[in-house]
Amino acid sequence: MGGQLTPPRRRTRSRHLCRRAEAQGSAGLHRPRDTEHGHHKASGYDSKVVSARRQVSRVSFENDVVVVGGGGHVGLPLAIALASRGQRTVVYDVAEAAVSRIRHAQMPFIEPGADEVLAKVVAEGMLTATTDPSAVASAENVIVVIGTPVDEHLNPDPNAIPRALSTCAPFFRDGQLLALRSTIYPGVTALVREMVEQMGIDMDVAFCPERIAEHKAMTELFELPQIVSGYTPRAIERAGVLFGCLTDSIVELTPEEAELAKLFTNTWRYIKFAAVNQFYMMANSKGVDFERVRAGLTHDYPRAQDMPGPGFAAGPCLFKDTMQLAAFSDNTFQLGHAAMLVNEGLPLYIASQLEQSHDLSDKTVGILGMAFKAGSDDIRSSLSYKLQRVLRFKAHEVIATDPHVPASIDSSLLSLDEVLGRADILIVATPHKEYRDIETDKPVADVWNILGNGVLI
Repeated sequence: MGGQLTPPRRRTRSRHLCRRAEAQGSAGLHRPRDTEHGHHKASGYDSKVVSARRQVSRVSFENDVVVVGGGGHVGLPLAIALASRGQRTVVYDVAEAAVSRIRHAQMPFIEPGADEVLAKVVAEGMLTATTDPSAVASAENVIVVIGTPVDEHLNPDPNAIPRALSTCAPFFRDGQLLALRSTIYPGVTALVREMVEQMGIDMDVAFCPERIAEHKAMTELFELPQIVSGYTPRAIERAGVLFGCLTDSIVELTPEEAELAKLFTNTWRYIKFAAVNQFYMMANSKGVDFERVRAGLTHDYPRAQDMPGPGFAAGPCLFKDTMQLAAFSDNTFQLGHAAMLVNEGLPLYIASQLEQSHDLSDKTVGILGMAFKAGSDDIRSSLSYKLQRVLRFKAHEVIATDPHVPASIDSSLLSLDEVLGRADILIVATPHKEYRDIETDKPVADVWNILGNGVLI
């Protein structure tokens, strides 16, 4: 199997390093970390780190962190978390509505556990928000959280991040750390490093992929290991200190390893969901309730405990990142493409199954849940909308409801009571907890088994 492999470097860091080092004469500087055997020793690799920190210490910054694209589902929880750990943080975002809400200590979206912390850090002056790109110049650490969607042909745009950075690039300064946080196409970190070098700026570039799941951000940011990567020891060390504010566990990789680690993580989950959805369709087509099968095979059987239930594998990440990986493999990633066909095909399968047992042409179908996941108000890439479009070709009328999605996002949504009253057939598309106690004598397609009656359609 080849030569001996070098494992990823793992470190533990003391959280006291996160506090603002105002006594050192420059905001946001950190004392050299203590090792597990005593004080940081300035020899070899470590002497370069200490020297680099002394170079950075000659540059003064008003703030510790600016999060570019910080008003969204990934950037804002990160900004709040860093501010709560003593980092004076600025959210820079072009979305004026989101920035206004953040300034008033109001979350622009649902994220459990974030509201109280946001109110606290805003009141303390540790978190501010702006639409002015010049704020980028104020911070020692520039964290970039920008969406990286695939296009209509399922191709990623490797220049999306460098192009998006063009707005704030004029405000980059010597001595800053530029940390890419978005899930990116392999090689984008190198492109950004080249862009910075061409600008003639002494700026460290790192890639530190986000790893949170929506609605778990305010716990996972502090509990999950943080992956950091960079092209120089100084970049890696600075990134480790920055994200060491959040967790004691830091994993050091090369940028190429870190880029693939993030894509592999999301794609692995997408493939697991596809496998289960395929199992579900196989069983359901033969009249077998897959939930009973799953409950039986996972009962006290450790090697099957990671098998999820069936359901829509949707949202802005898993599908997109699987397609990024497919493009990276020159479209030879047959497993990824197969997973896409299964997961994206589930809404059509559900509609077709209902069509076989009901004449939908004179029926009103009610869809319960339009967000892409339970408890969320986020409709990005939600397969509920794909189901809705499919059903509009088959049913007399399609109506929908969601307890979390406001009218400002989708004005067509009705109340739950109205949908329950008007619909002839119901489909649980998003497993919101509000649906658990629904009582109805109407047919319900419940692939999530939230009603506890099985998943057979």
